[in-house]
Order: sequence, then structure tokens, then C-alpha cells
Amino acid sequence: MAIDKESQYVADPKVIEELKQSLPEDEILYDLSELFRVFGDTTRIKILYTLFESELCVNDIAQLLGMTQSSVSHQLRILKNAKLVKFKRDGKQMIYSLDDDHVRSMIALGLEHTEE
Repeated sequence: MAIDKESQYVADPKVIEELKQSLPEDEILYDLSELFRVFGDTTRIKILYTLFESELCVNDIAQLLGMTQSSVSHQLRILKNAKLVKFKRDGKQMIYSLDDDHVRSMIALGLEHTEE
């Protein structure tokens, strides 16, 4: 441990080097940043929350949130591209759900954090 002239803590150079080596590659950090950007929209969070408990079609989501089907479809496309939602075809309808349990966990953890 080293102390600078203003008596502030300065980490051991070995620790700094180890931390530098453990940082993920820039491309991975960029992808992570983009994922969190997708979560940065209230409408998309509402859609994810509606899918938290149930699979729904675009019309159901639109009706539930008081939005147009076009608006919901646009947001679902963004969520699908981010691998946060998936869909299956049921006749002519597309039924949407959360992509996997990781998405459910992220939403649950985010809610828990904001409610503290």
C-alpha cells in the first residue's frame, strides 16, 4: 500500500495490474452497456413486467398498457433484438414471453433494488 502526498489511499501496482487484466474486453463491455440502455426505457420495462408472469400477444400488451399495437410491436422488436423476449406462433398470432430466467432475475433484482 502506498500513500500519496495528500494522504489518499493508492492501490498496490500489482493490484492495479491484476484488475486491468481482469477487465472484460471493450466489445463485451459495449454489449453490456447496450443491454442496460434497452432497460433504460419505461415502456420497455412495462412490457417486460407484463411478460413477467404471463405470455401475451401484441394486442393484449397494447390493451393492457393503453398503447397502439404498432408502438408495442416496435418496442418488442427492440426487446427481441436484445434477446430479452422471444415469441412463438399460435396460428396467426405471435405470443411473446421473457427469453429466459436471466431476464426474470434481472427484473426481480432491479425491482428489489429500487424498493429498498
